[in-house]
Amino acid sequence: MTGESLYFTGPEALDLRERSVEVSADEVLVETHVSAISPGTELLIYHGEAPRDLPADETLDALDGDLSYPLRYGYAAVGEVIETGSAVDPSWQGREVFGFNPHETRFSAEPSTLIPVPDGTVAEEMVMYPTVETATTLVLDGGPRVGERVVVFGAGAIGLCVIGLLASFPLSELVVVDPLSARRERARQLGADTTLAPDDLTANRWDDAAGPDGADLVYELSGTPSALDDALAVAGYDSRIVVGSWYGTKSPTLDLGGDFHRDRVSIESSQVSTIDPDRRGRWSFDRRTEVTLDNLASLPVESLVTHRIPFEEAPDAYRLLDDQPEDALQVLLTYH
Repeated sequence: MTGESLYFTGPEALDLRERSVEVSADEVLVETHVSAISPGTELLIYHGEAPRDLPADETLDALDGDLSYPLRYGYAAVGEVIETGSAVDPSWQGREVFGFNPHETRFSAEPSTLIPVPDGTVAEEMVMYPTVETATTLVLDGGPRVGERVVVFGAGAIGLCVIGLLASFPLSELVVVDPLSARRERARQLGADTTLAPDDLTANRWDDAAGPDGADLVYELSGTPSALDDALAVAGYDSRIVVGSWYGTKSPTLDLGGDFHRDRVSIESSQVSTIDPDRRGRWSFDRRTEVTLDNLASLPVESLVTHRIPFEEAPDAYRLLDDQPEDALQVLLTYH
């Protein structure tokens, strides 16, 4: 069996290549219906700003090797099982499933790595599973508390899902910072109390408010290294900053010479492949999957999709994300 796969072949260079797809006895063959582009990570690869010797993702079987060119990438595909191996329960035949798989027309996978699409969930919702899973992990890592002031830098697809989840918490204020007015409007629709452009956010925002100055919890999800300094500027005493952005080879110039040391500000990374060690005892993979599916159903993820582009025109999709971020929020590749 053969299929076509999308390959990153160099900076701003993409190619569709025929690829053999083998199905072992314990695997199924999936025909892809839709896949979602992850703008943050995939644009780093597209621009050549990802470290070439870094493993693509050691937790996902479909992403073998490192990030050097040429490579297949992507981790959000929904399709139909069209063939089952001899050792696989035949009830998998014909099922619609989600797989953490690169952009390609067909792929093989062990059933244990796939998530069946729940009844009542359409493919364009299910393909957003990694986005919502990441948002769920970010909220778990941040641990928002009642009455806290929370600031979110970045209202891309992941940022908006984080905002949607945070809006259900009894916070005193949820502030969103993004340079694009259209994204700030989406953040308000999802429950942000205040939205600001980066130049409008001041460090003394809460000087006259009850309680200590500064934000209690800050999320940096913009993908822009300089936003980390802005996050530090608004963080208050004993506050915490959760960094969900991956900067690739772009180096942040973090200013730690001011109030950072005396204010006991905590800066921690959050990455969806793993759970905070303090929570691993109670947050199994199955539990996180169940909660992510619940959040997927409750968040208006389909409204985040701005463009649907045929797989054979995939290079246009990346140029769109690169050239028109004010218009392109979540781009899907369609296969039929």
